[in-house]
Amino acid sequence: MRSERTDGLNASTPVHLSELELDALTELVNLGISEAAGDLATMVRQEVVLSVPRVALVGRDEAIHVLGGAEAKDLVAVHQVFEGDIIGRALLIFPEAKSLELVRAVVGGELSLEDIIELEQEALSETGNVILNGCLGTIANELERSLKISLPEVLHGQSADLFNLSPPPESGDTVMLIYIHFAVRERDIDGHIAMLLDMPSLAVLKDLLTAYIRRVAGDVQI
Repeated sequence: MRSERTDGLNASTPVHLSELELDALTELVNLGISEAAGDLATMVRQEVVLSVPRVALVGRDEAIHVLGGAEAKDLVAVHQVFEGDIIGRALLIFPEAKSLELVRAVVGGELSLEDIIELEQEALSETGNVILNGCLGTIANELERSLKISLPEVLHGQSADLFNLSPPPESGDTVMLIYIHFAVRERDIDGHIAMLLDMPSLAVLKDLLTAYIRRVAGDVQI
């Protein structure tokens, strides 16, 4: 059952995480990414090495700039919507060229470019589902909550396109930007996980992180 949102919050109400809360969130993301790496390794039958993720809370405009860089880049994203105490969108995002490398790693064998493009949708959907579900599911479990997660959808576009999906996000949405680097079959692939949260959801997340820290660390100053 969904909990009540924090009273009096709206899209323009600023919500900030303390350093301790951000550290706890990073640790939860790291647990989720590690779980996802194991599932992905089983899927591709090869070792998968992921870097320790870096987590930052940024505005949508900054996220668009980080992903797009100085020039417009063609990106591929696996998109899933999650609902529960926290509501938002999750995207696993790669430069288009890197996404084809990921497909090659997943499908294996020596395939032509035409075959790889034909299998891209299915391979990326499966990979994104493993990584995003592993990350979201672990965070939800550790926070003692549950999330309903939609089926994956593969999107192509530039960074601004990925943050203006229908229905459009409310003004002031915050992006939880997770930087990851992983290698599959010696293929280095840089990617991002982006989670878009509105301000009420971020406020709920802050409360859940506070409760989590107190469960694992006792009565500490947060």
